[in-house]
Amino acid sequence: MRTPTALAVLTATLCAATALPVQAATAADTHLEGRLPSGAAYLMDVPADWNGTVLLYSHGYRPAGAPLAAQNAPDPATLTKLLGEGYALIGSSYATNGWAITNAVPDQLATLDLFTAKFGAAEETIAWGTSYGGFVTTTLAERYPGRFDGSLSMCGLVQGGIANWNSTLDPVFALRTLLAPDADIPLAGFADQSAAVNAANALGTKVTEAQQTPEGRARIALAAALHNIPGYNDASQSEPAPTDWAGQQANQYAAITGLLQLPAFSWRQEAESRAGGNMSWNTGVDYTSMLARSPLYKEVTELYKEAGLTLRTDLKALNRAPRISADPAAVRWMRRTSALSGRLSDPQLNIHTTGDALIPVQAESAYRRAATAAGSGQLLRQAYVEAPGHCTFTTGEMTGALHTLEHRLDTGRWDASPEALNSRAQQEDPTTEARYVGYRPAAYPRPYDLAHPGDARP
Repeated sequence: MRTPTALAVLTATLCAATALPVQAATAADTHLEGRLPSGAAYLMDVPADWNGTVLLYSHGYRPAGAPLAAQNAPDPATLTKLLGEGYALIGSSYATNGWAITNAVPDQLATLDLFTAKFGAAEETIAWGTSYGGFVTTTLAERYPGRFDGSLSMCGLVQGGIANWNSTLDPVFALRTLLAPDADIPLAGFADQSAAVNAANALGTKVTEAQQTPEGRARIALAAALHNIPGYNDASQSEPAPTDWAGQQANQYAAITGLLQLPAFSWRQEAESRAGGNMSWNTGVDYTSMLARSPLYKEVTELYKEAGLTLRTDLKALNRAPRISADPAAVRWMRRTSALSGRLSDPQLNIHTTGDALIPVQAESAYRRAATAAGSGQLLRQAYVEAPGHCTFTTGEMTGALHTLEHRLDTGRWDASPEALNSRAQQEDPTTEARYVGYRPAAYPRPYDLAHPGDARP
């Protein structure tokens, strides 16, 4: 822990040009919340025995139209734990929801500025976040290294925006081509949310029908493999045996249904509205090669055999189907705002669950690729929790990861083995088993980053 520092005395009034907070303090802690000039809400909790470290938390994706609510920790239990250890916890909503990176970055920096104005400069500043917030965290770390000492991205969308939307396109392209070849179902370039929802419902109906037959299930498994959706991706599911292909496919079907309901259509349309058009493409993609690289290849081949289908025929159909081209201006916007460079100036630790269907664990391979090409590989460590679901870490696993990052900041060397992480996690939460394991994710299907000039060509 850091040496405690005296808490700066709060001013009686706050500058109206900066924020209009509501204050509610106890004898032990100070709690501030209010609005930034952008309209984003902010939230700050500072214990009286502040240890000198401030944690700037970036929250995950929220659909457009959802309330703007500030968040300064992943969950209440983790907030309570860290406040008890003396950390100052701060964070904002973003001025808008949706694909809000252009709001999130300045709003988070403004929240940090306001904290410094009220409480004084921290001895150590760490950016951290979950899911889409892990992407915001990494963007902050890359673009504003002077503001942070280190960063912790948890279940982060660290493949960046273009890679994310390209990889989201591939499974729905396969589903439409193989299950609804004669249906006029758009996959991109939506005029509005209504058009996106209608397309999602139309394709969803075809997928539901297909799930009732062996042939349809095999093709759904193929689509899932192109997105690397694991066969055990939710704690409510039964964990299939390694060769229980039917059980794995049933779990993937549930995830595919969720993909259709929101990310692949509704969330895509919102992102397109910001980018000014379609920012993803599959021109030039060889789906035969992509499937061969997937860790789910064996499952797909076995289900095709059971269904009496020829996999080669379906892959030929995919590779011959008319492709989707991107809007160059939309790609430029996404590249400028939402592509990562891999250039780190300070240590970053990434953690990810192995059974994540929303942001598959292979996203970590994409960021490792970028950081290595940018010469930042020694500053990056990635660790894996063997668990189903998206961001399903325990409080101990998250706080243990934080202390692992702090150990690197204190000593100049990494101690991020599964054993070290599990030890720290158990110390933080002795009642819950820690689940870090040695793991190496497969390559991301279609990586895209600023460290590889060749990625710029659709």
